[in-house]
Amino acid sequence: MSESSAATPVNGDAGPAAATLQALTERYWQFLRHEFPLNALTAGQPADDPTMFREGPEDFARRAEAARGLHAELGGIPLAGLSQQDRITHRLLERELADLQDLHATASHLRPWLLPAGPEFNTQYFANLTQLADIAEAQRYLERLATLPAYFRDVQACLDEGLARGIRAPKAVLAAAAANLRQAAQGDAARTAWCAPFGRSPLSAQAPMVNLAQEAERVVGQEIQPTLQAMADHLEHRLLPTARDTVSCTDGPLGAEFYAFWVRHFTNLPLEPDAVHALGLEQVRRLEDEMAEVAARAGHGGDLGGYRRFLSEDPAFRETSAARLRERVESLAKRIDGKIPAILGHLPRATYGVQSIPAAASEKLPIAYAQPNPADGSAAGTFWINGLPDRVPTYALVSVTLHEAWPGHLMHIALMQEMMALPMFRRANFTKYGACLEGWAMYCETLGHELGLYETPHQHFGQLDMEMWRACRLVVDTGLHARGWSRDQAVRYMAERLGLSRTAIEAEVDRYIAMPAQALAYQIGGLKFRELRQRAQSRLGDRFNLRHYHDHLMAAGAVTLPVLEEVVDHWLDRHAA
Repeated sequence: MSESSAATPVNGDAGPAAATLQALTERYWQFLRHEFPLNALTAGQPADDPTMFREGPEDFARRAEAARGLHAELGGIPLAGLSQQDRITHRLLERELADLQDLHATASHLRPWLLPAGPEFNTQYFANLTQLADIAEAQRYLERLATLPAYFRDVQACLDEGLARGIRAPKAVLAAAAANLRQAAQGDAARTAWCAPFGRSPLSAQAPMVNLAQEAERVVGQEIQPTLQAMADHLEHRLLPTARDTVSCTDGPLGAEFYAFWVRHFTNLPLEPDAVHALGLEQVRRLEDEMAEVAARAGHGGDLGGYRRFLSEDPAFRETSAARLRERVESLAKRIDGKIPAILGHLPRATYGVQSIPAAASEKLPIAYAQPNPADGSAAGTFWINGLPDRVPTYALVSVTLHEAWPGHLMHIALMQEMMALPMFRRANFTKYGACLEGWAMYCETLGHELGLYETPHQHFGQLDMEMWRACRLVVDTGLHARGWSRDQAVRYMAERLGLSRTAIEAEVDRYIAMPAQALAYQIGGLKFRELRQRAQSRLGDRFNLRHYHDHLMAAGAVTLPVLEEVVDHWLDRHAA
């Protein structure tokens, strides 16, 4: 074990305040297990109740009320005398409890996310996580499948209550979401993601498993798909006629409060939209200069526009099939894995595989995403690559793989799951710390230079193009939601600066419209990680050890950016003394 992976025990010196905090964090985790069953499942501690999603209006009200009580108890625990690790736990628990209250107060639950990760995607994600090693697990999974229609109706109830309170979704979001729902509602039930766990099971040919698989097909075909179809009808016939033509989330009741909350949540910082917009413009200018230099090295004389056209039009930068693209990514991922020990000393036990996103779903999904391994080790993580090769330029594969797989998301999350000294909510609630997760993954893209992975100017350009994508998000997200930009204006801005296809850019802009502020986490987090690395190297000089530094970053787990900065500064003070 590396020196930095031996974290301080959660109860510190086991004083009264530490013991009280430890008991409260355990109660909070049991609360989370009930309220967010999918998180508990991925953490290896699922509840006995088969319900997998609790997303009705009454669920959010109950959570906010419970969070108020827990928050009051936390306020009675003094910080004095707590270890550094316990003080971090105290601060993170305070943030999470405040967020549960603010989410309800800003009516965020009445604006549920519908794109690109709508309810159909969330349940397919759950199915993709599932492994059926025995008949009892298959029966449990079948019970969980039967609860999914109620989840879809709960999301619909939130939309309806929002409409009753004057909250209207953008037409562009509702139309695209309805199309996604209809697509998921069609086709042979046996070939859907919901039935796939039975086919993956080592017992798939045995009669009991065959019978359960047939019952699952019935549940999917007669309950899940019809409910999704009904939800699509509801969006089109009930909500679309009154939907708004504008795309800003600040239009309508509590809109400004809603956006301010999510900006604060995703960046971890008290930033105003105008400040984020200005930062984005600054980053775009910097990256344009760096990209022009790479274009010159590639033989295009600094003609950035001409270089982009060359990269987008030359068929050599696109694979010919989803299978060939997946195989290429698998080979690259294995090559990267062999270089990881040069930059990290403590590696996770979990591993991962590469899969193609089904072509039918690829149009509306990103070029890649990470599906973490379950904490119980029942399955590997999955690096999903888009199934439409035209959307995935091969010169970007190095940066994409570093971001999503190792040492990015899949490794980061696998390491968190093994941090047994941390309370469960800190190991399992990583999705609530987007700036930390995405910031590390963005920083990992830059490590490709030290690892010798960017072998051509085109690959270097791919890394800068990916960063430009994230910098543009700062401009476009705030432009859409705080500065009155139209969808077309946002698409034009990105199309002028990125090598992505028009279709991919439109899907991205729709994502920013549907998920306000989520896209801000990436560049802001990435800049912080790079700043902290520079600070560490400047202070330690020749004593700086990259493996020890990265191990210490990983040992922090998922934290806010201010907490991460304090963790690094504390480490530097000890090593510089």
